[in-house]
Parts: sequence; C-alpha cells; structure tokens
Amino acid sequence: MKNVLLASTSTLHGESYLSYLLPVMKELFAGVTEVIFIPYARPGGISHDAYTEKAAGVFAAAGFTLRGLHTFTQPADAIRNGQAFFTGGGNTFLLVKQLHDLGLMDVLRTEVEKGKPYMGTSAGSNIGGVNMQTTNDMPIVYPPSFQTMGLIPFNLNPHYLDPIPDLPHMGETRETRIREFQVQQDLPVLGLREGSWIRIKDKRITLEGALSARIFEKDKEAYELEVGKEIVL
Repeated sequence: MKNVLLASTSTLHGESYLSYLLPVMKELFAGVTEVIFIPYARPGGISHDAYTEKAAGVFAAAGFTLRGLHTFTQPADAIRNGQAFFTGGGNTFLLVKQLHDLGLMDVLRTEVEKGKPYMGTSAGSNIGGVNMQTTNDMPIVYPPSFQTMGLIPFNLNPHYLDPIPDLPHMGETRETRIREFQVQQDLPVLGLREGSWIRIKDKRITLEGALSARIFEKDKEAYELEVGKEIVL
C-alpha cells in the first residue's frame, strides 16, 4: 500500500520552506517518529548538513524528527530500517546519479512500495516518475541511468509553466519540450504547477493542492485535470 506525496515545489513565493505542505505532511507521516531526509539533490551553496538542518526545523514543528541519510555509515540499511522518507529539491541529475551510484534507487522504491511514507519536492518528486527525462534541470552530471522509482505510471514536470499570452517568446515552452520527449517515448507527462501535489494512497492517485495540472499524452491534445480528481493514465 503506497503512501506518497509528490509536490511541485518546497517553497511558494512569499512563504516559508514547506509551510504550505504542513497539513498534509502531518497526515502523511502520522504514526512516524523519525523521517530520513535524502539531501543529495543539492549541487552546492548549502551542505548536506545545512540542508538537513533547514528541513529538520520544519519537521520538528510538525512533531517529527528528521535525520539526514548522509549521516548513516550504511545508507541502504538505513533505508531498509527507516520508517519514512523525504527527498528535497535541487538538481535531478545529481540526485539520480547519487542514488544509483550508492545503489539506493531500487532499495528506496522497494521500501516505499511496502507502504512506508514518502514525500518528495521538485527533484524529489521527479524520482517518483518512471524516469527523470522530463526534468527542467541542467545535466550538470551524468547519471548511469535515467530510471527512477516508478511509483506512478507516468512522468512529472514539476514547476510547470504556462505560456504567457501576447508576450513575445523566442524560445521553447515547457509544452514544446514535453512534446519533444513524447516523440521519443510513449509516456504520459503531468505538468505540475506550483502549489499542487500528487497524492498516492494504495493504488489511487489524485491531484491535490491549489491549481489544476496539465496532462500530456502522446498524439493527443493536452488537457487540464482539476484538483481533487483521480489521475488515470
């Protein structure tokens, strides 16, 4: 029985870190005393210790202890023995490389599929999809595989942005890039806007939060999925 939350972002404009997710975090992690934090997505500017400390303050306010996975001598055993997990945002290429290099991607997937609560934001949500190939991040490192956990049968594009009407645009939109991906892979993609998240309870997947999501299926017109609706792709 899966118990998963995949959010577009950790911080909404003008709000504090994770504040908009606090109510659903309390529901997701109910009955848990310690959450393992996976800080591997951050490429620089903040250490794993500092990143963990930032997240730990929010979790403490919600009644949970947070411990960084990087502090364990045997991270695979820590995941197997852990109660619940949170993976923060940053660079998805780096996160995926670290998880594969350490042999943790499949271990984490196995434990989450057993029903252990998992929360991801941004890059941490990207790894809930089938693969990481619809991320917005730059390929600053080369992971040995683009395969991720496959907790959902589609990919995510967190931080999804709509085209701005009447504004000259000389580059590519997010929709253009997603459609390019679907030329190569017949895989649905959900454009997840800021303030919304995917909630998985057992086999039921729903869209929650503030805004609708944009659904892209190969060779079909894109369409909107309203908040509260079940996602069947």
